[in-house]
Order: sequence, then structure tokens, then C-alpha cells
Amino acid sequence: MKLYSKMMKNGFLCVMLLITTVSYCQSSEQKKSESFTVYKGTNIAHWLSQSGRRGEERKQFFTKADVKAIAAMGFDHIRLPIDEEQMWNDDVERHDDAFELMDNCIKWCEEYNLKVIVDLHILRSHHFNAKEKPLWTEAKEQEKFFDLWRDLSKALSKYPNSLVAYELMNEAVADDNESWNKLLKNAFAAIRELEPKRTIVIGSNRWQSVDTFDALKVPENDKNILLSFHFYTPFLLSHYNASWTNLKGYEGPVHYPGVLLTEKEFNTLPKNVKPSVKRYVDVKFDKEILLELWQKPIQKAKSLGLSLYCGEFGIIEGAPKKEALAWYEDMMALFKETGIGHANWNYKSGSFGLVADDGTPYQELIDIITNKK
Repeated sequence: MKLYSKMMKNGFLCVMLLITTVSYCQSSEQKKSESFTVYKGTNIAHWLSQSGRRGEERKQFFTKADVKAIAAMGFDHIRLPIDEEQMWNDDVERHDDAFELMDNCIKWCEEYNLKVIVDLHILRSHHFNAKEKPLWTEAKEQEKFFDLWRDLSKALSKYPNSLVAYELMNEAVADDNESWNKLLKNAFAAIRELEPKRTIVIGSNRWQSVDTFDALKVPENDKNILLSFHFYTPFLLSHYNASWTNLKGYEGPVHYPGVLLTEKEFNTLPKNVKPSVKRYVDVKFDKEILLELWQKPIQKAKSLGLSLYCGEFGIIEGAPKKEALAWYEDMMALFKETGIGHANWNYKSGSFGLVADDGTPYQELIDIITNKK
């Protein structure tokens, strides 16, 4: 009888141990399934952001076939920029056709096992390159910004936390870092009231620069945050002869790796372009220097126990090809060495695309970005 009782007791303990083990595994799997982790992605620019396309033209510009192609390249996510003027009217009423496109895109991504970062890219009150930005001076514009996120949450909260993340705002450019920190805190709180566990992507002031990352105040005691920086350094190479910058008209030499522009080369340039490139003379860049420039975001993420993400990087079409591809190779090597997730700017169209508007691939670049070289 004692032996039977002992066997029953041992059996009970085994069953309890089994139940505990199964529960732990289920809990671990559940946490894993709810997490939002990204490694290699691409931006879907000039579709729901920074584009005049509307109606059927916009609908056909980016389709399920593009999502399939992105997945086939080996990407695990997309960053989806959206603009206020495309998604809502002045009264924060939805443009249903734009929301339908966004929904379709997310569903296509889910089908092809791609995650999505929805990035509120440009506001009517804030463009990262505009001189006047009412967002920083008018309380009503700040409250409108919070309302945009409240409405986005209503539309997107149906998607699993493991599928969709929210990027508060692309490239905030405030006159002082505290203005961005304050706005960030309030926008973050507005989302958290509705979605406590959604991953929120946060960048630093002044174009998500690495230089200002140490001034970024990250909401405390929240692990569902992805820290994001953008990187287009050296600018002389990444924005070579870019029409919207002070490098417009520059068609002179630029070198990478090594000294960007020698003094001898500078002295031969036309007088009208010298002021815009003078600061690059005898300045050196290489892989090691790029990594040094990343240290502020790396240290910030490490100190907070958060993941780090480079949401944009790229070289403009028309820049010296050899130098551009060498830079991309160094960037991809650094991402691999540091474990930093990333999304190149961008997938299609514009002057930074992996494929042209007509779908023609820039295969040499694709091979580097996707580590197939």
C-alpha cells in the first residue's frame, strides 16, 4: 500500500512537471510569436508617400507581385512610408482608397511572411526639409499628430504585434532636441493607451542622425521599442549632384574608401561649386570610420537593452558606381557584424531604387543588399 502510494505521488509529480514544462514552452512560444524582430528590409517609397500618383496609377505602382518579388530577394520586412495628405483630409477624415491600399499591402506581406513598419513619413505640419514646421509651434498641430496615430491604431490594431510595428515620425527636425523629446513622449503615450504591447519605432532629432542620438529620451520601462537611425554618410557620395541639396550641379570627383576629395582636385573645381564641397576636402571615410560614427546609437541601445535598426541608407543613382558599390558592401558587412536590422532606401523608383519604375533590376546592388554576391 505504501509502495502504491509512493508510486502515485511520484506519478503526480511527473504529471505536474510535464504540465509546468508544457506551460512554460507555450508561454515562451507565445512571447516569441508576439515579438517584432526585423533583420533585412527595404523601403516602399513614392507610393503612399512623396508621390503625386493617385487612382489607378497609384494602385498599379506597387502590387502583390512586388511583395512576392521582395520576399524572393530574401527580405524579411518592408518599411512603409505614408503621408498625412495621402491618408487623411484636413479634418483627419480617412481617404478610404489609401487605407485600402495600406491594408492590402499588409495582407500581402502577411501572406509572404514579411513584417511591416508603418512609418508616418510627412505631416502637413512637418516636412523634414521645410523651413517652416508648425508642428513645433502650434499646439493644435501637435494634437492633430496624436489624433493621426489614434486613428492609425484603430485601423491597424487588428494586426498581430508580430506583424506590424509603428514608426512615430520620419526624421523629426526640431530646433532643439527637447522639443522632439516632449512630442515623442506624448505621442508614445497616446499609442500606449490603445496598444500596450505594439512595437514602436523611435528615432533621434534632426533627420534621425547618429549625431543626436545621445540626446534622445526614450520612454522608460518599455521593451517594445525599436530604436532607429538613418545613415547617408558621406553626404558627398550619397547625395551626389542631388537636385534638392546644395550639391546640385556638382559632378566632380568623390572617392570611397579613402579621402573623399583631395585639395588638388578641389582647386580645379569651378568657383560656383567650391563652397558646397569645401568641407569634404581631405576628409577620409572607410568601414572603420563608419562604425565609429554609429557608436552613439549603438551605446544608447545597449544601455537600454533595446534593439537597434537603420531605417534608411542608400546612394543616389548617378553617383560614381565603383565607390557607391564599395560603400554598400561596407554597410552590409557592418550590419552583419553588429546585428543591426536595416532597410535600404528604397525598393522601387526615385533615384535610389533596387528596381526602376518599369521593374528593371539593379542586379549588382540587389546582390550586395541581399548578400548574394
